[in-house]
Amino acid sequence: MCQHCNMLDDDEDERPRKRGRNYAGPFQKTPGRLFGMGLIRLYQLTLSGFIGNSCRHIPTCSEFGYEAVARHGLWFGGWMTAWRFVRCGPFGSSGLDPVPEALQPYQKWLTPWRYRSQSSAAINR
Repeated sequence: MCQHCNMLDDDEDERPRKRGRNYAGPFQKTPGRLFGMGLIRLYQLTLSGFIGNSCRHIPTCSEFGYEAVARHGLWFGGWMTAWRFVRCGPFGSSGLDPVPEALQPYQKWLTPWRYRSQSSAAINR
């Protein structure tokens, strides 16, 4: 092969790979997290096409739920997803609402409903 062909092969490896829409960062692969993420992914592949395109937030509620469960586990991630779903209603908020990097000190395992989004926490201060 010529030198030019070898250079083309090297360029193919440097192209950015296409990423999916769900969280691809590191997380512990515990059974609860995998179960919760599996349920959300099943919804994305089946029902989301019929119900979809109605989320008022970025990322969408299912993407938020997938990332929340991956980062914070089934218990806290499930509660975060439930409250996000409630906020996504007709009289709820809209806009950018990312998953928090870490849990807040006021969030304990027995009071997970004390989750607040970043935007509502900034408004309440």
